[in-house]
Amino acid sequence: MSDVDTANSGDEPEMVQINLRLSKAFLEDIDATWQEEGFNSRSEFLRHAARDAVKHPAFSREGWKQIAASEHDLRSGDAELVSREEVMQMMDQDEDDE
Repeated sequence: MSDVDTANSGDEPEMVQINLRLSKAFLEDIDATWQEEGFNSRSEFLRHAARDAVKHPAFSREGWKQIAASEHDLRSGDAELVSREEVMQMMDQDEDDE
């Protein structure tokens, strides 16, 4: 979160409306996601996503694509969930291959 978003001055930060063009299919994915994740609104979810992108700019666009593809595979049944331990083992194997 930015300093403005987390300030406890009692005043709400000034909100500015923006326009964003998205494909209908992507908007449907966003709507399903914010509701599944327990956000109160689409706007709250998009603000959260934008904050993450600003706060963690080192996380590559390719990384986001991989996460989105994995989410799609999980939802479509083309992939299975793996445990943290399995992920750690995979990462160890990748390091050994280098």
